Amino acid sequence: MSGGKSREISGYAADTTNNRMELMAAIAGLEALKRPCSVRVFADSKYVLDGIQSWMPNWIRRGWKTASGKPVLNRDLWERLCAAAAKHNVSWFWVRGHNGDQYNEHVDRLAQKTLREARCAS
Repeated sequence: MSGGKSREISGYAADTTNNRMELMAAIAGLEALKRPCSVRVFADSKYVLDGIQSWMPNWIRRGWKTASGKPVLNRDLWERLCAAAAKHNVSWFWVRGHNGDQYNEHVDRLAQKTLREARCAS
């Protein structure tokens, strides 16, 4: 939302994981911005928030390896999120999912609707 305007983006991918879809949600939102700006990203995904705020610098320093030396899962999306976020001044916020936050509940309904539509189309 900006200046009273909002835009909704939703998507579907078959045979994927919740973590990949959570990453794609953040990526799609940031990539949709037409010019650099200050952005507040709210997510109920600790995976996304911990990854972008805490884990990523160490992954990069270790050549995209985890602390145990294994390759970072979803590296392609982490790199894409990092590139998208670098274009903006991003503040990251966690919200508890399914806990009455109106925006979180709205995007959950949007995701469920998109899933239903994709299943009906196939």
